[in-house]
Amino acid sequence: KRTRPYRPRTNGKAERWIQTALHEWAYARVYQNADERANYLPYWLHDYNWHRPHASLNHQPPISRLGLSVNNVVGLHT
Repeated sequence: KRTRPYRPRTNGKAERWIQTALHEWAYARVYQNADERANYLPYWLHDYNWHRPHASLNHQPPISRLGLSVNNVVGLHT
């Protein structure tokens, strides 16, 4: 079943993630061009998933849900 676009009530998690990405990545700093912004995305995603505390996860990063240490990256980035 598809949700109606731009309707936070029907697709709140996705809408919230998009809002966060725009605020913390796309508009957080001045980029020289679209390529520079696109090149920065993997770094921001890494920070978002591995280091940024999330209130819904008791102020832990999402990687903590896997039961791994943030320093235990062997095999996860291959």
